[in-house]
Amino acid sequence: MKLTNLKLTNYRNCQNLEIKFDKSKILIIGKNAQGKTNILESIYFLSSLKTPRTSNTTELINFYSEHFKIEAEIIKADTDISLSILYNKDKKRELKVNKVKSTPKDFKSVLKTVLFSSNDLMLLRGTPQDRRDWLDRAISQIYPAYDDRLSKYEKIRIQKNNFLKECAKKGITNNALLDVFNEQLSVTGSNIIYIRKKFLKEIEKTAQIKHRTISESEKLSIKYDCSFEIPNTNSSNIEKIEDIQWGFLQALEERKIEEMRRCQACVGPHRDDIIFFINNQESTKYASQGQQRTIVLALKLSELDIITDKTGDEPILLLDDVLAELDDIRQNYLLRSINQNTQTIITSVDTILFEEEFLKDVQIYKIENGALIL
Repeated sequence: MKLTNLKLTNYRNCQNLEIKFDKSKILIIGKNAQGKTNILESIYFLSSLKTPRTSNTTELINFYSEHFKIEAEIIKADTDISLSILYNKDKKRELKVNKVKSTPKDFKSVLKTVLFSSNDLMLLRGTPQDRRDWLDRAISQIYPAYDDRLSKYEKIRIQKNNFLKECAKKGITNNALLDVFNEQLSVTGSNIIYIRKKFLKEIEKTAQIKHRTISESEKLSIKYDCSFEIPNTNSSNIEKIEDIQWGFLQALEERKIEEMRRCQACVGPHRDDIIFFINNQESTKYASQGQQRTIVLALKLSELDIITDKTGDEPILLLDDVLAELDDIRQNYLLRSINQNTQTIITSVDTILFEEEFLKDVQIYKIENGALIL
């Protein structure tokens, strides 16, 4: 999979930017706040219809404009495909594939990307929400329908919370309706947890190999920290969805009074976390900053491999100012681990971090104030 052309209209500070990608390795350099990250963000947005930088899509519209537009040309399986997104301040969105209107699900199935930014290096020290977001974004690249399940769960959870607030306001209890909400949450939520745990098992195997290559002697392990106890747990196997749902329902019943008091759902996948261990020691408590960055590096490269294996499409790798945050050992490992067939778009302040050999076959662009400098 290759991105050959990208055009941004009123996207953040890129009011009229068009960039061609003729090579597999592209380097975009410029000072901070000039638009480097905006370019990578727009490519990521084409693959997910989301950005990790904001939950409000209208923030992507240039301050002086009423809409933004992203247009791209890609080559996938020797086929030319055009993508287009138009989004205005009224929150109306138009998606097109080959100039034909598309559904979000079909649109997201076209382009695959893996974004690795300096913010990702703080994954282990961030919040559980940060780690859930990383996991959910990775899964969605492989299973586009997963987003629908997350949306459905979130909708039911919000409805339940509003129901609990209304009951508290009126001073009433409606156990029958609460049980209906809990049943719906357990069905959707157990499916999400099952997929998350299965994906983590898969990424752990690949990440362990990459992690050991960098660290030489350390063993990485990953645990899905569920907010409730799952019965019949076997550490060597993925639990059945039925067992997860039963444990979820039990936890909801046990904490029913607490949820009524707090007027919110207190257990479920929205409360879960991911814990990383090095040699059986919890990394957030005992690992150095370098060790934690090694884990994230191994995870991102593993994500790239898994998407390729599962979908048959080689994702585009987006490296946003990440090299400056890595030491020489991890920089070299990252650059040398990238498959020659993997289109990689890198942002950096300058070229000083890159070896001359690497720069020989790299397409370099300079950007200033949201425009390319020729």
